[in-house]
Amino acid sequence: MSSAISPLSTPESDSMKKTLTSLLCAAVSLTLLSLACGEGNPPQVPQPLEDGGVLWTECSPEGAREDCSQGESCIFVASHDRHLCVRACDSQTACEHPDAVCCPSSGEGAEGGHCVPSNACVPTDAGVDGGSNEETDGGTQEEDAGVDPEPDAGTDPEPDAGVDPEPDAGTEPDAGTDAGTDAGTDAGTDAGTDAGTDAGTDAGTDGGTDAGHTPIRVMASNLSSGNYQSYDPGHGIRLIKGVHPDIVLMQEFNYGSNSASDIRSLVDQIAPGFHYSRETGAQIPNGIISRWPIIQFGQWPDPRVSNRDFAWARIDIPGPRDLWAVSVHLLTSSSSNRNAEAQSIVNEVRSQIPEDDYLVIGGDLNTDSFSESCFATFRQVVTTAGPHPADHNGNTGTNSNRNKPYDQILVDQDLRQYQQATVIGSSTFPNGLVLDSRTYRPLSEIAPVQSGDSSSSNMQHMGVVKDFLVPNF
Repeated sequence: MSSAISPLSTPESDSMKKTLTSLLCAAVSLTLLSLACGEGNPPQVPQPLEDGGVLWTECSPEGAREDCSQGESCIFVASHDRHLCVRACDSQTACEHPDAVCCPSSGEGAEGGHCVPSNACVPTDAGVDGGSNEETDGGTQEEDAGVDPEPDAGTDPEPDAGVDPEPDAGTEPDAGTDAGTDAGTDAGTDAGTDAGTDAGTDAGTDGGTDAGHTPIRVMASNLSSGNYQSYDPGHGIRLIKGVHPDIVLMQEFNYGSNSASDIRSLVDQIAPGFHYSRETGAQIPNGIISRWPIIQFGQWPDPRVSNRDFAWARIDIPGPRDLWAVSVHLLTSSSSNRNAEAQSIVNEVRSQIPEDDYLVIGGDLNTDSFSESCFATFRQVVTTAGPHPADHNGNTGTNSNRNKPYDQILVDQDLRQYQQATVIGSSTFPNGLVLDSRTYRPLSEIAPVQSGDSSSSNMQHMGVVKDFLVPNF
């Protein structure tokens, strides 16, 4: 976080004493800020463990009584992008745990403060920079007009430092900073595609044809596990790579310094040479990775949050019809917010996407159940009925506790008719796969995935996979 002092412009009638006093106050403020922030690496902010292992439990405002223990409240904690069970505290009430501090509240619904681990408490309004305005990867034919030519200058080049050194705390719920981009146009989206992609690389289903049809594997991926919701540690990269998707709907699309070269590196680790687009001006951006060329791209504004939008891409799959992919990350705060976001997406789809093309909307919906109103809203443009993807045990939950359907891949009826079973090695998932490394057997089928990847510290959700066999005519 930087602080700048605007040049003082005083009338000639003002005294020099006023000028010196103002400068002295600014210097004192900067000194106090330096003392408060300290030195060294940014604090590692742990994500909540479902079993309360980091002094709390994730909760739902509607089910706070069941989720939280006596004496705890369910409030939204912006630095963790979700509701947590926390104990209230103030200057007169200390936190019992030796590693917890009474942190001034940064979420809605709390007064005074709440007890959090000491390294998770950061100064108010310490949200990260509104995202990276990175250059597009050279050689692309995609538009990237209006992007700042400097790739996210000012970020720390070290891994896990792709955003401003303070975690997203003290900001509006799920907001961070004002996205500040030309949302809704295709001018501010990073089109990091690489013209001349080799469709024959071993990073997805066979890019060729089978009797006039093309197999397409789609994956929803909110699989970040690093500080500041990044893919830096590699758990999510292994999970994606292990199932060889052709199209990935990415959430929290952060890596390294978030420069164009770092994002290109992330994509190449998943599938060398694949195309990608990624929204700019976002703290936790959405994006799309594709085996096939992205011929148009952009982002639609999220009406309920400022630190991300809805990223979309028009993909030139084999055949006369294009596939439009929309990567979304709905709010955790309430089902009414999620329904409003869903309606906004439906409005954009109806106004911008040709009815004859294929459509997939997917990603992290943060939905508590399949009965939420946003599913009925999405039903205006895509199918939402089951059966739904599941793991080996038939479990359709995608949160870390595996009891809520957070993540989804929803397609229009034109594409739904071509859905196939997801087959990986000798394993078959009739309705698609919920990827959990803790339950998948044998792991050799999804190498290089490791058994602990899905339970790694800070891992967001489970991956979701669906397969389609689309005609080329």
